[in-house]
Amino acid sequence: MNADVVNFKNEKVGAIELPEKLFSVRWSAAAVKQVLQAQLANARIPWAHAKNRSEVRGGGRKPWRQKGTGRARHGSTRSPIWIGGGKSHGPRNDRDYSQKVNRKMKYAAIAMVFSRKLKEGNLKLVDAMAIEAPKTKMLASQLAHFSPDAGKKKKFDILMIPQTENKALARAGRNLPKAKVIYPGSLNIYDLLNHKDILIESPAVAAIAKHYHLSG
Repeated sequence: MNADVVNFKNEKVGAIELPEKLFSVRWSAAAVKQVLQAQLANARIPWAHAKNRSEVRGGGRKPWRQKGTGRARHGSTRSPIWIGGGKSHGPRNDRDYSQKVNRKMKYAAIAMVFSRKLKEGNLKLVDAMAIEAPKTKMLASQLAHFSPDAGKKKKFDILMIPQTENKALARAGRNLPKAKVIYPGSLNIYDLLNHKDILIESPAVAAIAKHYHLSG
């Protein structure tokens, strides 16, 4: 399949042949959702922690004798049913939230997002993402060609994927909240879904297809 290649002003300058395994894949919401949930779960850090009855200070002595008082029997003042007692079934900071997803499924989900973005017109192939200096203003003026609705407030929602490390581009995009630079070897489903538009440097297509075994 072929697609247009544009310059950094969104003007057509040529065409490129795209691998169908990367840009012509049938959408599966269930697969994409599973990969996304796994990524978010694997990044989760369990901060919340509640002490159970064995960890709460005190409560070693039986509050009153077992029989003869007329009151209900208790063995500790740190029982979960007591005020100041331990928490039963509370959050624990040693819980493991990680989820395993097969590499093949993860790569397929990336291809599904690329395919859908391209079909909907939210993915553009750029010949070169070059700016004269690492200045936010310069990058914003270029991105305005791809997101005219962003206006003067510079509310861009663009993910840029250059072929190789581009420090000037990355630095210029730091001050644009939803304009992010990511490299072919670091693609992930969250970033692809979290941005409305995706710009890929045309030479990066081959690198992406090779890295994720989606050539052809």
